Amino acid sequence: MLIASTDDFSVSEDRTLTAEIKLYYDLYVPENENPRPLLIALHGYGANKRQMMREAQQIAPPGFAIASLQGFHQNLKEAKEEGGPLRFGFGWLTNFHPEESIALHHRALLDLINLLANENIAERERIFLLGFSQSCALNYRFAFTYPEILRGVVGICGGLPGDWESSELYKQTDAAVFHLSGERGEFYPPARVADYAGQLRKRARDVELKSYNAVHEITEAMREDMRAWLSKRA
Repeated sequence: MLIASTDDFSVSEDRTLTAEIKLYYDLYVPENENPRPLLIALHGYGANKRQMMREAQQIAPPGFAIASLQGFHQNLKEAKEEGGPLRFGFGWLTNFHPEESIALHHRALLDLINLLANENIAERERIFLLGFSQSCALNYRFAFTYPEILRGVVGICGGLPGDWESSELYKQTDAAVFHLSGERGEFYPPARVADYAGQLRKRARDVELKSYNAVHEITEAMREDMRAWLSKRA
């Protein structure tokens, strides 16, 4: 039997197909006048939209609509008890072609904002974006790439985009910025975020940074400050 050498074949690598996927989100709409200020809340790595909706409802001031968008990269998590049902977590980025994940994140936010504004649920002039951990830098990418979309952006226990200094995509914005960090955070300790105020003020005029006696988490003190910050700017 003759076996053909691989040299006899031409291999085309990294060809692509374009496919549609469904993105999931939970929506809370209070019973007040239309349209409303909108808080879009994005979870961190390994969490899901329901967890972030519960958190966002403790943060948003009264009268805010809330949309909790779920990450599009799924991963399995171990069950809490042996033999129990599998739990699912989601993330926003992968190391393989991360620019595609960034583009998908941007497209999802633009489509979600347009949908809720067209349904008279959200007021376009009062859109706020909140992200915890992994979604924080992605949200900053969005806020400074589309500088006229948001009224404000909140980043919790996360970082700045890796190309913050080098990219020409990021523009000056009138959106307000509130960045919160934990003094005992293992991923973003004080030394790592020390220059964030100066970095953010290069492209935003209204910037507030605050650190808390916390690890990589959202504390009640953070919730209270975010609620007050959102109320003031809404």
